[in-house]
Amino acid sequence: MGCIITHIKETLSQAVFSPSTLISSRGGLHMLQMILCLVTFVLGIFKGDGTHTYWNYAMFTWSFCPLITLVITIIELFGLDVILNLFCMDWADFTTGMAMTFTLMTVSVAITYANFYACSKCIYGWLVSISAFLCGIAYALEVLKDKFVDKKKGSYLAAMPGFWKVLEAFVSCMIFTSLTGYHGKFWLGLCVVAYAIPFPILPLIIATNILKKLKKCLPFNLDKFTFIFLVISVVLYVFAAVVWPAGIFRNNPRPNPCPGSFCIWAIQFMVAFFTYVNLILFTLDLIFTLLGMCNFKRT
Repeated sequence: MGCIITHIKETLSQAVFSPSTLISSRGGLHMLQMILCLVTFVLGIFKGDGTHTYWNYAMFTWSFCPLITLVITIIELFGLDVILNLFCMDWADFTTGMAMTFTLMTVSVAITYANFYACSKCIYGWLVSISAFLCGIAYALEVLKDKFVDKKKGSYLAAMPGFWKVLEAFVSCMIFTSLTGYHGKFWLGLCVVAYAIPFPILPLIIATNILKKLKKCLPFNLDKFTFIFLVISVVLYVFAAVVWPAGIFRNNPRPNPCPGSFCIWAIQFMVAFFTYVNLILFTLDLIFTLLGMCNFKRT
């Protein structure tokens, strides 16, 4: 018991204010990411299109990513990461996983924004799009640094099991961002329900696996719960993969012209596309989870 207390005291003593973290390569990347995201956010505000869901998602991304990056920077600035590492999480895995997630979010938003607002005569749209791509590059540089320079090995969020869940949650977000044309249509409404059921459970599974101490306190086996969740998710997405295309595209051919940016048919097609993407992700996740429960080791 005395050894444990001594170890805790030694760990807590390492939590000191360290301004040098701001001028390190990692701190410099964080500062660059926050500046680029805030500049892009301000530029996007002046463009403005609050009625468009893709614009709202872009604005959320350019505010959420730098906010979490700021929190991470403050924690490392005061050395609080050693406390988190001791009591509840693998900090290196969390930060690398966040960098991977933010890379995914910012790059996808840059592509989407360019599709909607950049054109041969839309100089301002190109300016925002270029700034958005720079945000994605800044976060990608952190991932490359963590993985190939610092040789960090993920334990969950920055490894396949956790990031796979992040991908599933991200694709679900894209589905909800693209949903349109289902009002008053019973079967399409059921598809929305099918998309909605797994969505809030994913972040809970991710958070519980990140917080190692919380996972140990659960009154049930999280891996078995995850397996059951994945089975239900696959069934729901199989249903949506059949019903959504049938309900949307039956007797409804692609109109001509149908620009990808504002054509309702094209946006509804994106829902179908992302449905199949998530069905594949959930199915593979289910297979790997089952193999893990059967003690098959994956490389």
